[in-house]
Amino acid sequence: MTQDTNGALRETVHAIHRYIGENLYFSRPDLEIRGKKFNAALLLSLLTGLRQGKALIIGEPGLGKTTSAEYICSLLYGLPLGTVWASEVSGHPEQTEEKIIGRPDLGRLNQGEEVVVWSHFVLLPAKIVDEINRLPETKQSMILDGVDRGNWEYLNDAVINSEYCLFATANYQDGGTHTIIAPLIDRFDVMVESKHPGPNLAFHIGMGGSNGTGLRNEAMETELHRVLNQRIPYKDRMDQVEELSNRFGEAVERELGVRTLSRPDRETIRSGMNEIPLDVDTNAFLRLVLAELSFCSHYGQRRFHEGCAEGCHFTSYLCNTVRNCISNRFPSSTRALSQALAWFMGDKQVGLEHVKAILPFTLAHRIQWKEETLARREKESRRDPLPIYMAREAVREMHRRYIEQADRLKSALAIACRISDGEPLEPVEGDHPIYWEIRRDLGEEVLDS
Repeated sequence: MTQDTNGALRETVHAIHRYIGENLYFSRPDLEIRGKKFNAALLLSLLTGLRQGKALIIGEPGLGKTTSAEYICSLLYGLPLGTVWASEVSGHPEQTEEKIIGRPDLGRLNQGEEVVVWSHFVLLPAKIVDEINRLPETKQSMILDGVDRGNWEYLNDAVINSEYCLFATANYQDGGTHTIIAPLIDRFDVMVESKHPGPNLAFHIGMGGSNGTGLRNEAMETELHRVLNQRIPYKDRMDQVEELSNRFGEAVERELGVRTLSRPDRETIRSGMNEIPLDVDTNAFLRLVLAELSFCSHYGQRRFHEGCAEGCHFTSYLCNTVRNCISNRFPSSTRALSQALAWFMGDKQVGLEHVKAILPFTLAHRIQWKEETLARREKESRRDPLPIYMAREAVREMHRRYIEQADRLKSALAIACRISDGEPLEPVEGDHPIYWEIRRDLGEEVLDS
C-alpha cells in the first residue's frame, strides 16, 4: 500500500469518525491516548468494524448502544440504514434458528428440493445482535461457529462469509437477561460501555438533534432486499450487494459530504494495519501480561476449577486473583486492535501507549475474578463498569511491574532466543512468572546442557 493511499484512506476514516461523533452519536470523550481524547465506544466500535472484529457494547437501556453500531455499519460498509435494521437479530427467549440463520424454501421443499433461504443477518458483512443477553444460554450456542469464523450452517448447506464484523449489545442484568456463556463471550474482541452523554447532549438528543435520516435510501433498500432474496450463489449476491453499496456511497457523499468505504478500501486498510509491527517493549510487555494471566507454579497453568496452592510464592501477581486461564484469542484480539489504533493515529509501530489503551477492553470480559478480589474492589470510586475498571487497574499494575524490570525482561527474552539457536548460555533469572515460563519453554534438556 502506498503512503498516499494509506493517508487518503486514513483521512476518510477520520471523516467518518468525526461525522458520526458530531451528527449521529453524541458522546463525551472518556479515553485519552497521547494527549488526544476519544469516546471509547465510538472509537473501538469503528476499529472493530475496520478490523473485521467482534464488539460487545454494554450499558443502560436507551444510551445508544445499538444505534452507534448501526451508524458505523452503514458508513463503513456502504449499507443504507434500513438494510442494517432489517438484518439485525433481536435477543429474546423465543428466538429460533430459522429466524437467525435460515429456513427451508417451502415451495422448493414441496418439490423434493432442499434449498435454504438464508437470513440477511447471515448474508451481510455487517452484523448486529441486539440485547444478546436476552437469548437463553442454549440458544446462544446456535451462533457460536458463525460468530467465531463466519461459518453458518443450516440443513445440508453452508455460507462462509468472505468479510464480516459483529456488534452485540447487552443491557445490565435484570429479570429478563441471561448470563452470556463463556465460549461466546470469549469470541468478542472487545467489550466497551456506551455511557450517558451528560445532560446537555442528552437534552439535545431529546429535542431531535441526532438522527440518521441522511443514511436512509428506500429505493436502494428495496433493491438490496431483492438481491439478498435471490436464489443465486452467495458470491454472486455479494458482488451485487457491493455494486449497490458503491452507488449508495456515492449518494451519501453527494448529500452528506462524507465518503463510505468500498470493499477494496477496507481490504487495503486491513493490509496496512497488518503491516504495522509491534515494537520491542510491546512484545515484551504482552508476554508479561500473558504470563500473569495463565501461570500457576503448582498446577502448571491457571484452571477454573483449581484454586491457588497454600503458601504460593506468587501471591502478589494477577495469577493469584483470577479464576480462569486467559484464552489464546486474547493476544490475537489485542494485537489486531492495537495495530488498528496505531494505523488510525498514523503511527508506524505499535507502542506501549497503543496496547495500554486497548488492553482494558480486550481483557474486561475475559477475566473471571475471584470473589474476594471482586468484593475488595467493587466499592471503590470509579467511572467505568466494574469489569472494565478492574481490567484497567490490572493493566496499570502490570505496566508498573514491566517498567521496573523492562531491561531485564528484554534481556531474558533475547538470551532465550539465542539459547534456542544453540548458544551455551544460562537463562536470566527473575522473580516473576514470565522468567519461569521462559525456562519452561526452553526445556529441561536445554537447561541441563
